[in-house]
Amino acid sequence: MAHEHNCSCGHDHDHDHEHGHENEQMDKYHEAFAKFDPAGTDEIVGKHVQSILEHHEKENFTPEVLKQIHGFIDLTSLTSIDTKESIWKLVDRINDFEGTRPDVPNVAAICTYPLFVETVKQALTAQNVKIASVAGGFPSSQTFMEVKIAETAMAIMSGADEIDVVMNLGYFMEENYEDLTKEIQELKESCREGKLKVILETGALATPENIWKASILALYSGADFIKTSTGKGYPGATLEAVYTMCKVIKKYHSITGNQAGIKVSGGVRTAEEAVKYYTIVKEVLGNDWLNSNLFRIGASSLIEDIEHRLGK
Repeated sequence: MAHEHNCSCGHDHDHDHEHGHENEQMDKYHEAFAKFDPAGTDEIVGKHVQSILEHHEKENFTPEVLKQIHGFIDLTSLTSIDTKESIWKLVDRINDFEGTRPDVPNVAAICTYPLFVETVKQALTAQNVKIASVAGGFPSSQTFMEVKIAETAMAIMSGADEIDVVMNLGYFMEENYEDLTKEIQELKESCREGKLKVILETGALATPENIWKASILALYSGADFIKTSTGKGYPGATLEAVYTMCKVIKKYHSITGNQAGIKVSGGVRTAEEAVKYYTIVKEVLGNDWLNSNLFRIGASSLIEDIEHRLGK
């Protein structure tokens, strides 16, 4: 039984609905999409972002906000030449910062490849700093689900509190939402008590419509956070992408009562850029989201800039 009409995303799905079962599955996703306000065009999203920044950016560029942002950072090192020694040094920096500025919270988490979770766990003495690990075939996500599940479980067993995985965009492009959501659900289960951050790779998704759909699919699959980018191979975060993701998180909260977090990553290097993202999150999601449980910025050099602005 095929659809007679075009679906809400504008495509005619006749060709991929040979069976009633597939039809049913597809309807499930379209029903979910239909609960959310449409994504809007690049132009519309751009205008909203511009308007928010024009009205509110200046008021947020204050030492108080910079201190808050310092506490939202996932300090990240994801290079092919990371070593136990280089990661230990990174952790030492965080340990050394602890207590030096009682008015500035330490970073939210340290994020590495799975191989270094144990090193971070051994080295970390700072209180309340989480251990995060990428997993699931990062950054392409193009590996076997069993491998992704094993990698996630092993990172958790090594001591990770949080896992950052990439949504399978191959599945997304072919509208294989069934396997896409199943995979995220399985990874969420492998996290046990840990938090799951799902990276949408917004630079690859490119359009507000795609980012909107991917956000909805990730949230309904149990993502604790949705995250913009891997910082590998595609353009990183944009204000427009974050605006679209925040709108979906807000609506998802009003439908389900669940508060999901947002993580901005890929190319955020200066205090100015960070404040722009803070402003979008504050204006779309509100003050309830301005804490490290629901808002993160993945960065490596941002921390120096913020500490420099605040002075020692």
